[in-house]
Amino acid sequence: MNEIQEYDLVALTEEAIATHKVTHQQILLRRGQMGTVLMSFDNKAFLIDFTDKKGNTFAMETIEPVKLLRLINEPELVYS
Repeated sequence: MNEIQEYDLVALTEEAIATHKVTHQQILLRRGQMGTVLMSFDNKAFLIDFTDKKGNTFAMETIEPVKLLRLINEPELVYS
């Protein structure tokens, strides 16, 4: 199953401009920036929570699925 779902860990495939949650300044989210999917908007866009190493949210942005890569922790079984 390759479909992005809520609570999946994802990475950006391209840069995105975001608003910092605390300072309200524009920040640059870089390609490879990781976040957690909080909500799906009919799989047309996803609300992503971006956090620092301590787990503090610094941005929440709505991102299109073409700009996301679902990260995978566990291998899948291969059936022969």
